[in-house]
Amino acid sequence: MQNQQNELVIQQIKKITWIGVYVNLALTAIKFWVGILGRSQAVVADAVHSLSDLTTDFAVIFGVKFWSAPPDQNHPYGHRRIEALITTTIGLLLASVAVGLGYNSLTTIREVHYQQTTWIAITGPVLSIIFKELLFRWTVIVGKRVQSSAVVANAWHHRSDALSSLPALVAVAVASINPDWAFVDHIGALIISVFILKVSWDIIRPSLAELTDQGASEKDQQLIMELVFRIEGVKDAHAIRTRKFGSSIAIDLHVLVDPNMSVRDGHTISEQVKDELMAHGPDVLDVVVHIEPFE
Repeated sequence: MQNQQNELVIQQIKKITWIGVYVNLALTAIKFWVGILGRSQAVVADAVHSLSDLTTDFAVIFGVKFWSAPPDQNHPYGHRRIEALITTTIGLLLASVAVGLGYNSLTTIREVHYQQTTWIAITGPVLSIIFKELLFRWTVIVGKRVQSSAVVANAWHHRSDALSSLPALVAVAVASINPDWAFVDHIGALIISVFILKVSWDIIRPSLAELTDQGASEKDQQLIMELVFRIEGVKDAHAIRTRKFGSSIAIDLHVLVDPNMSVRDGHTISEQVKDELMAHGPDVLDVVVHIEPFE
C-alpha cells in the first residue's frame, strides 16, 4: 500500500514537472529570439532565467525517485534529506544565475546603444508572465498536496520567472519609446537579478535549517507538550528534542511516570504518548519515548 502511494506521488510530481520543462523550453526559445531581434538585454536576461528553470526541473524529475524511497536498513528515517539537498541546489543555481545577470548588467550599463530596442521584444515578457504564473499556481498546488518542499521550491522558481518578466516588460517599453533611455534596459536586467537572488535565499533557508538539524518551532513544541500531558499517568516531560525531515518532524522526549508503576504500564503510557503525537502532532514522522520515574 505504501509503495503504491509513493508511486502515485512520484507520478504526480513528474507530470507537473515535465509540463514545466515543455513550457520553459518554449519560453526560453521565444525570449531569446525576440530579445536578440528586439535588441533587449533585459529580455535576454529573462530568457536565461527561464533556461535555469530547466535545470531545476530536471533536478526534481531525477531526484524524486530517491527522496520518495521508503526507509531501509541504512536509512531508517527514509531519504527525505535528499529532497533538502535538491532544494538547496535549486536555490544555489538561482543565486548563481542572479549574480551573473547582475554583473553583466552593471558592466554594460554605460555602453552606447547604436540600435534602438524594438517593440517585438515585449512579446517575450508578456507570454512569460501569463504562462509562468499559471504554471506556478498549478505546481504549488501539487507540491502542497504531496508535501514536497522541492516541488514547492520549483513552483516559486516559476513565480520568480513570471515576476522577473515585469521589469523586462517595463524596460523594453521605455527603451523602445525613447532611445536616449536605453540604459533602462540594463537597469531592468539588474532588478531581475536582485529579485532572483531574494527568491533563491527564500528557497535555500528552510532547506539549510533541515540539513543542520534545526528543531521544530516554538509553537510546535508547545503543541507537543500539550499533547503529552493529555495522556493519563504522565507526571512530567522534559529533554524534548525535535528535528526536521522534509515537512515532517522527528521527536525524542523523556516522560516521567509513577516510580511504582509496572514496566508494562509504563510501556503502555509511552505507546499512548507516541500515538497521540503521531495522530495530532505537527506532521510527526516518528516518536521515541524514554520512560523515567517521577521523583
